[in-house]
Amino acid sequence: MRVRLVKEPFNGPDYIFELKHDGFRVLAYIERGECKLVSRHLKHLQFKALEEALATHPVQNTIIDSEIICIDVNGVSQFNELLSRKAEPVLHAFDLLWLNGDDLLILRKDRLAALIRLSDCNRIMSAQHVEGESKRLFAEICRCDLEGVVAKRKMGIYKDDGSAWLKIKNRKYSQAEGRHELLTRRRAQSKL
Repeated sequence: MRVRLVKEPFNGPDYIFELKHDGFRVLAYIERGECKLVSRHLKHLQFKALEEALATHPVQNTIIDSEIICIDVNGVSQFNELLSRKAEPVLHAFDLLWLNGDDLLILRKDRLAALIRLSDCNRIMSAQHVEGESKRLFAEICRCDLEGVVAKRKMGIYKDDGSAWLKIKNRKYSQAEGRHELLTRRRAQSKL
């Protein structure tokens, strides 16, 4: 994920804010006891001791969005120390893109389902999904006279730009009949 520069700090309930350390931005790929640190320009960054340490992380496979940094005794990142390799670098991890064979969309869905199961609220339910095969699901949805299917990229980012999710509509969905006229009539009545 690229970072866009803004001129002024801001507050907003839809954001989290994290300390930006000065270092090398990398994706850390850890799999089967090996680690590879890859820059956003797809170059393998050579930090052998750091890669060896990260390779011992107890996961089958993971991808971590992070920054390689060197920090001083006060916890301040020191870019020159990193650049000259005078200090031991650490990985400042800030996003998890993949964990043990499951992408985060699936993990988020599992966590959501668990949260809903623990809730006493009977007015919320967890969406179910299938992986990889939509044709049979769509056929069953049409047979049951349901509206359609939403397709989501498993590794897609969660952003509201209209490109990450796709809707496949059941053209014979009975509740869609006359909907346009009904909505047009309601809009006209609300303007009166």
